[in-house]
Amino acid sequence: MNKWIKKSIELTNSPGYLDNLYSVYPMEVGAVRIISTRVLEDIKNAYRRGDKLNLIKILLKNLDLFPIKDSYVAFLRRNPEALDVNPKTVKRIGKRLLQMGYEEIIKSSAQPKETNRQIGPLFRKWLTSLGYPILGEDEFLKTKEVACLDGSDSHLKEFSNRVLKTKLTKGLDLLLKVNKTFIIGESKFLTDFGGHQNAQFNDALNLLHKRGGNVLRIAVLDGVLWIRGNNKMHNLIKKEKGIALSALLLKDFIRSL
Repeated sequence: MNKWIKKSIELTNSPGYLDNLYSVYPMEVGAVRIISTRVLEDIKNAYRRGDKLNLIKILLKNLDLFPIKDSYVAFLRRNPEALDVNPKTVKRIGKRLLQMGYEEIIKSSAQPKETNRQIGPLFRKWLTSLGYPILGEDEFLKTKEVACLDGSDSHLKEFSNRVLKTKLTKGLDLLLKVNKTFIIGESKFLTDFGGHQNAQFNDALNLLHKRGGNVLRIAVLDGVLWIRGNNKMHNLIKKEKGIALSALLLKDFIRSL
């Protein structure tokens, strides 16, 4: 087992891990979504009439968040004309809405954005707090100090492919230079097992396993994968030969180089 993986497991299963991780991923609850008075009145009128078709149309047209989870909603949002030619679907979804009640429809539609949708930029923001300079390309290449390349994930990928010959197909969350060593990596905060979280985990491991370029590849991972237990993520990460570690160990890793 890679020593950084071992350290990450020990760190995660020690007191204070989540408290310290909050400095990297501060999961603040977002503000509720605002629904205009006019739209509220339109929803109320359609609800009171029991007008399933118009109620669905109003919700799809005016609200970012549909009040119920249904696999057909995204299709209807992208193709509203389908509402007029699929009466059984309208009846089914409309019935669920009417059963919810007006107050619950509004409450569900006004929910804040989920915190896991906000995770992406947080690592990059935290990275700037480590004290390493964030440099443009020319300065980055010239410096003999520890430094981070400035730019978006797509810019980091483009630079890595052009200068370091890495042949990446996805963006990067970090591109560091430590002495003469270039480090590329992805960061993930895995909040649960299954589905999208498994795909995120696999993306990070794929970066470690690919070849090409004179770079050191790392996966900066946090969350449930480090919890000791008999789950797929944990079993895979224990067998990983590449460098995977918690963000809380990143500075120690850089110093070790």
